[in-house]
Formats: sequence, C-alpha cells, structure tokens
Amino acid sequence: MFRRKLTALDYHNPEGFDCTDETQFRNCIVWLEDQKIRHYKIEDRGNLRNIPSSDWPKAYQKYLQDVNCPFGAQEKKESFDWLLGLAVRFEYGDNVEKYRKCEPLAASSSKAVDPLVNLDCNSPDFKAGVTALANILKIQRHDDYLVMLKAIRILIQERLSPEAIARASQNREGVPVTLDKHVLGFDTGDATLNEAAQILRLLHIEELRELQTKINEAIVAVQAIIADPKTDHRLGKVGR
Repeated sequence: MFRRKLTALDYHNPEGFDCTDETQFRNCIVWLEDQKIRHYKIEDRGNLRNIPSSDWPKAYQKYLQDVNCPFGAQEKKESFDWLLGLAVRFEYGDNVEKYRKCEPLAASSSKAVDPLVNLDCNSPDFKAGVTALANILKIQRHDDYLVMLKAIRILIQERLSPEAIARASQNREGVPVTLDKHVLGFDTGDATLNEAAQILRLLHIEELRELQTKINEAIVAVQAIIADPKTDHRLGKVGR
C-alpha cells in the first residue's frame, strides 16, 4: 500500500516492505530521517536510531511532534504515510531540475474518467489524506471517511473557492433608509432617542437576516452530507 511512494524514494525493497513488521517499520523510519527528511542534526538522531530500545515508541512520538505530523504514533499507517509524503516533497525540492526534465505522460485520447469512480474508501492512503485535510480545515471527524470528504468539498466550495473569497472581500455598501417610514412601536418622549432606537432596531433586524442566511447555509450543507443514504438490501430498508 506504500509501494509507490517507497519506489519514488528509491527505497531498497518497496515490494517487500511490511508495515506490520516492527523491525522493518523502525528501520524504514530511521532511513527516511537519515536519507530524505533530515529534520534532526546527525548527533540528535541517537534515540530514533536505537531501534531495539523499549523507549523507541516515545522517541518516535517526539519525532512526529517535531516534524509537525498531524498523526500520533498510535496511528501507525497514517503517520507513516504522512512521513512518506513529506519525504517525497523534500526529494522533489532537492532535485527540482531533475524532475523538470522528465517527459510528461502521453495524454489519453479516451473520455475523461471521474477520479472518484475507482476511489478505494478503505485505503489507508485515502483515510490518511482525508484526515489530514480535516485537521487542517478543522472539520469534525466522522467514522465514514467519504462523509468527511464530502464535508471538505462543501467547505472548500462555499468558503475557499476563488468566487467565495472574492465575495467575502467585497465591501458592502449601505442603503439609505428613511426613518420616517419605519414605525418604532413605542415613544421615549424624546425625538433624538426615538431616532436612535429606530436605528438600533434596523441594525438588529439586519443581524437577524445575516444569522438566518448562515442557518440556511448550514442546513443546506448538512442536507448535502446526509442526503445520500446507504441501502442495505438484505434488511429491506434505507439507512445505516
């Protein structure tokens, strides 16, 4: 499952690597730090290199924190995949000219295929990527990673697309309002206080309208996520 990234990094045995083998796993982490990531100075890598030590998990947890990995040592596959991605980025950064000279793959003349059609939602790579995005965007985790991906898509479309950013950056111009046309509903006995009360009431109404708009947006976002129920034909009902 990590073969492609290990191959890209010129790891000596990408085909035979077994993440569940603790010795292989620890050796690979040390290799990534020594050869690709190089976050620590050489003299500071002793604890990470001490593979047989019972304190190695603590050293690995500290290492993940030091490189700002969003996953902990308990999330073994996710953290390892994240480190592989970091190593790939550094590898490209160290050899930019080399990779720029690579010939691009020939464009396929066949009809474009939706990349989500063959998406493996149970793949550790997929889960790690979705979780990392959710952490960056501060989206609540969900047991169904596809649901999380849909929530990420909605947030990006509604808040982070160029159009949404352009709308948010536009200055809102006020509309002239004639206070005489708006009934206050009570009298303070002072004309100035009456006008101030009318202005406050109009501002409050505007805030309520903005709140209602945000509520509507939230409802639409939730409906977009839950409006795709899974059908269990064996039970003869719709739902989880």
